[in-house]
Amino acid sequence: MSVVSNGSAKTDRRHPLSQLSVEETTIARDVVLACHPDAVLDFRTITLQEPAKAELVPFLKLEHAGKLSAQSEWPPRLARVHYDVIDSSKVPKYSESIVKIDSRERIAHELMSTESHASLTVHEFGIFIETCKASPLFQSKIKEFKLPQGFEVVIEPWPYGGLDKADENRRYFQGLIFAVDTSKNNADSNFYPFPLPIIPIMDYAKREIIRIEELATGGKGDPLTGKTHAERVLDHCKSAEYAPELLPGGTRKDLKDLNVVQPDGPSFSVSDDNVIEWQKWRFRISFNPREGAVIHDVCYDGRSVLYRLSFSEMTVPYADPRPPFHRKQAFDFGDGGLGHCTNNLQLGCDCLGVIKYFDGVVTGADGKGTKAPNVICLHEQDNGIGWKHTNWRTGRAVVTRRRELVVQFIITLANYEYVFAFKFDQAGAIQVETRATGIVSVVNIDAGKTAPWGTVVGPGALAQNHQHLFCVRIDPAIDGHSNTVVQQESLPLEPHPSTNPNGNFYEVRETPITTSSAHDAAPFNNRVFKIQNQAKINPISGKPVGYKIVPPPTQLILAHPTSTQAQRARFAQHHLWVTKYKDDELYAGGRYTLQSRLDKEGVVDAAARNEGVEQEDVVVWSVFGLTHNPRSEDWPVMPVEIIQLNITPSEFFEGNPAIDVPPARDGRSRLVNGQGSGDENGHGDGEASGRADGECGC
Repeated sequence: MSVVSNGSAKTDRRHPLSQLSVEETTIARDVVLACHPDAVLDFRTITLQEPAKAELVPFLKLEHAGKLSAQSEWPPRLARVHYDVIDSSKVPKYSESIVKIDSRERIAHELMSTESHASLTVHEFGIFIETCKASPLFQSKIKEFKLPQGFEVVIEPWPYGGLDKADENRRYFQGLIFAVDTSKNNADSNFYPFPLPIIPIMDYAKREIIRIEELATGGKGDPLTGKTHAERVLDHCKSAEYAPELLPGGTRKDLKDLNVVQPDGPSFSVSDDNVIEWQKWRFRISFNPREGAVIHDVCYDGRSVLYRLSFSEMTVPYADPRPPFHRKQAFDFGDGGLGHCTNNLQLGCDCLGVIKYFDGVVTGADGKGTKAPNVICLHEQDNGIGWKHTNWRTGRAVVTRRRELVVQFIITLANYEYVFAFKFDQAGAIQVETRATGIVSVVNIDAGKTAPWGTVVGPGALAQNHQHLFCVRIDPAIDGHSNTVVQQESLPLEPHPSTNPNGNFYEVRETPITTSSAHDAAPFNNRVFKIQNQAKINPISGKPVGYKIVPPPTQLILAHPTSTQAQRARFAQHHLWVTKYKDDELYAGGRYTLQSRLDKEGVVDAAARNEGVEQEDVVVWSVFGLTHNPRSEDWPVMPVEIIQLNITPSEFFEGNPAIDVPPARDGRSRLVNGQGSGDENGHGDGEASGRADGECGC
């Protein structure tokens, strides 16, 4: 149990923003089990139910003021339990309960509508695989293929996607099918180059494969349906390995070590389990199975910046028009809950330098909490020059490095990996970054053919065109919780004798957003969105204090607005949304994305309330993405594709907050010829060119 310390008191209580422990998870499970004595329960997730903001904000004010004590009003520790109740009807009934941990009582319960499908679990994936293996229908289809000697079938579970009009509202699973060459005697041999053109569909309640989708393998000019593949459907496919020991030419031999060394240790500190302090920043982190790492209660130099920051949703719609690929669309946060897919990060591989790891807690089908080790890593990194100026009169340069504090987690979702990071810098800015890598999803294509809906990345392997669309949820608290979002544009003006006589003046136009609504990027107008506290004015500039967001001007969802893909992901139809805060409104695509036909209770519905958002408790949702039309260089594992969202101070400070970062010289840097540190003119100690001792310069 953590010890909360604030300088005036200590108390052995878990902080309201600390994630559930294994012990608390078990308590929540036991309480729910006792509420259903005559039924079998299958647990899905048990996670922290964060306190209502009205309860938590006063608590945080006490904490920041150093006045928190055992006698203070502490928000209760609550757990939200997701589970299926299986009674005499044998039909699972999806339920959610809220459990008060300290008193060990259930304080709320909801039996979910059959229209809502709970997120997938690893346990269900196992059931699907075993059902396929036991299915006569599936096995008979496999026998229709003549596989090469030594090849075995691999079943990759996938969410079913949006229900078709003809589908009954039942819980379905589907799987992509591949074959692996077992003759290599390596469990990591890549099976993706060998796709088989069938997709089994399982009715989960029946535990039965109810049909097999037989896939077209033609290309440009061929019908969108119909069989064209040969019986020996894999003979034209070719191995493509990524494991170092399986590469035909091995790995490069001329790459020298590049090590990150911090002889004095890190500049950050960690206290009370999840409080991070670094370079005037202070915040908490937690982990939950829906969003991954979440950043809470962000302050810079004692001033409030953000209440909460998280990845809200991600959808990956595929653009192959052939059935059933119109349903091929994953909501990687909502469909599966990424908790069980989070990587166990490895020292010296995923994060470099002096690392602090944070564990998560995941839930098994029996409801028992299990530690998920090393799901978040915390480390510092150098990102080039932070700021620099050279006085050309004296020749003296003052230069600082841009040091960043990185909170990172990585998920593997079948073929794809995503690297998510929150980066804090010394100048008061936050960068939210996503990196996509892994293996592109491929289907079988006939030998010698190409297709307009994808790229042939290997013989017989067609990588389908698709998009990765992300939404970041920003709950600001710019010097308090009453904020206004202002759209700013820089616009050209016509010449005017009195106001623009030479035609060089341009207008900076600011438009407050008054009601909850959607907005788009406009890079040719330099459109930015400022989150301001208009009750607090910067004494230097005379403008309200704030932070700004420049929406990445990436493509939005390309599926037609009337398509099921687009209707399920309406959040991806605009770059930025502004809504009024509401407790538990966290997910851009709604609470339940699995098999949805239309997103519900997401950001679109929140904006539709048409609420006033001037000097209110607002939430900003930033949408950006990657349109991925695969290339041959993406095979067999794609290099990372990177996209970033910047949250930058704008009038929040009276000057450059990083001006006091000390100049630093890396004494371990060397010239290639081994002459030691110094410039080409021999100024090795920094004094011969007029510089103060230890400063960097020319």
